[in-house]
Amino acid sequence: MNTNGARLGLMERLAEGPVICAEGYLFELERRGYLQAGAFVPEVVLDHPEEVSQLHRQFVHAGSDVVEAFTYYAHREKLRLIGREEALEQINRQALAIAKEVADDTETLLAGNICNTNVYGPEDEESIRETRKMFEEQVGWAVEAGVDFIIGETFSYAGEALIAAEVIKESGLPGVVTLTVHRDPETREGWTVPDACKRVEDAGADVVGLNCIRGPWTMLPLLREIVPAVSVPVAALPVPYRTHEGHESFQSLHDPDYDKFPTGIPFPTALDPFTCNRYEISDFTREAYDLGVRYFGVCCGAAPHHIRSMAEALGRTPPASRYSEDMSKHAFLGTDPTLRSQNTEFSDKM
Repeated sequence: MNTNGARLGLMERLAEGPVICAEGYLFELERRGYLQAGAFVPEVVLDHPEEVSQLHRQFVHAGSDVVEAFTYYAHREKLRLIGREEALEQINRQALAIAKEVADDTETLLAGNICNTNVYGPEDEESIRETRKMFEEQVGWAVEAGVDFIIGETFSYAGEALIAAEVIKESGLPGVVTLTVHRDPETREGWTVPDACKRVEDAGADVVGLNCIRGPWTMLPLLREIVPAVSVPVAALPVPYRTHEGHESFQSLHDPDYDKFPTGIPFPTALDPFTCNRYEISDFTREAYDLGVRYFGVCCGAAPHHIRSMAEALGRTPPASRYSEDMSKHAFLGTDPTLRSQNTEFSDKM
């Protein structure tokens, strides 16, 4: 809120300080048993809307400033793959309605969402037209739903991100457009990441940056190059997995202790051993903030405790902070003088 009691928009909030946008709905709802890995289509907004609403509320409770409508992968190509193209509009409108109810109740920002189409090809004019059409219909439904801004994300082709930025710009709403970078530190066209982000800015994006695929420690070097290359706020939404040199993406991770994966690799359903703890997310947040990043989030794999750690690293105390750890009262590991000595003295034998 500003001094007149009006709710601040995205760019006004960014002018005052960092903004947190929780993501990770695909992976979290898959873990909970409400979404199928593989196609990763958000049918859950129709089948179990209460679960989507609950997760929105949990992310806000943890510190998210934004409720992002779960329309990620709710596009024509994904629905075609599962034979539900007729449900395209219904899924989008339902996801937007669920998110709007939570955003209104919690006085947070409401964001629409578009993403990689898996159709776009840089040399294929028909695919470029199809991509634009897919963006236009989803953005149109988001505008009708009254969103505050629109997110376009997970574009490994920067050319696709340019189309997203243009379509969002035409809507008249602010746009956050983020690229995704795989093992090679460039876009699929071969553009450098800072150059690609600058082009996306020039195409009309109000916030640019990176999301998904790379974990905190392989995303940070790219962020270091992006911030001085652009003049708009920079976004950083890594996956919460321990990617590292030689395994820069979460698809490239290998588990030395288990090899019986259905796909031959841990991605996407056996990444548990690589999950970042909450303190690593805090460390990343502080380092990214010091670089100049101002729009934050955690992507596929995120859970509310990651968002809480991100918020607390930025100096905030969201409602969930009431339950942040206080180990002083732990029966064995605590320091409270009233704890029983037979337990505290046993702590080094646990």
